[in-house]
Amino acid sequence: MPTMSYHTRRGQLETYFDRTAADAWKRLTSDAPVGKIRATVRAGRDSMRETLLSWLPDDLSGTRLLDAGCGTGSFAVEAARRGASVVAIDISPTLIDLARERAAEVTGPGSIEFRVGDMLDPALGEFDHVVAMDSLIHYQAADTVQVLERLAARTSRTMVFTFAPRTPMLSVMHAVGKLFPRGDRAPAIQPLGEKSFRWKIVGEAGLADWSLGRTQRVKCGFYISQALELVRACAD
Repeated sequence: MPTMSYHTRRGQLETYFDRTAADAWKRLTSDAPVGKIRATVRAGRDSMRETLLSWLPDDLSGTRLLDAGCGTGSFAVEAARRGASVVAIDISPTLIDLARERAAEVTGPGSIEFRVGDMLDPALGEFDHVVAMDSLIHYQAADTVQVLERLAARTSRTMVFTFAPRTPMLSVMHAVGKLFPRGDRAPAIQPLGEKSFRWKIVGEAGLADWSLGRTQRVKCGFYISQALELVRACAD
C-alpha cells in the first residue's frame, strides 16, 4: 500500500497544481510567451517528451497506455496519434479540464480517456505501456520504487519515467527554493542519487521480471531530469 509520505506529498501536489500554479502551468505548456527561466523549463520538457516518445513503438495500435500524471495532456495526444488507447490521469481537475479542451481539436487513430484521480488506482486496469514524465520527481526514493512496483503489477511491456538526478546545480536550486515563503513554494523536488536509485530498483524492489533499459539525462537551463526505461522480461 502507498505510504503516509506518498499520500502527504500527493495532497500537496494536488493543492499546488490545481490552485497555486494552475495559471502558470497553463501558460508554460502553451505557446504563450514566458520569461527566460520558464523558457528553459519549457524547452527541457519538450526535449524530455520527445525522448520518452522515441522509446515507444512508432505504431501503438492495439495497445493500452497509461499517462500517469498527464498534466495538460501533451504526451497523451502524441501517443493517441500513434494509435494507442490512452488513459491519461492527473490529480488536478483544473489541468484535466485544460487537457480535455486542448485534445478536443486533435484527431488520430487512437483515443484518450482523461480522468482525475490517483495513478495507482487498480480500477484503471492493465496496460501495455506506462509513462510517468516528471510526475514522480517529488517523491522520496522509497515511495518512487513502491509506485513502480504497483504500476508494474498491471503493465505487460515497458514503463518509462523520469526522476530528478542529484547534481550540484539541482541541490542549489533545491536549497534556494526553501528561502521562499512557504505559501509561494512548489512542492520540493526530491533529487535522487542515480546509482543508489538504480540499485533500489534492481536489488530491492519487487521487480524480478523487469530489467533496466535506456537512460538519458535532459539538462536545459533550469530543467534537469533523467529518463529511465524498465522493460518486462517477457515483453515481445
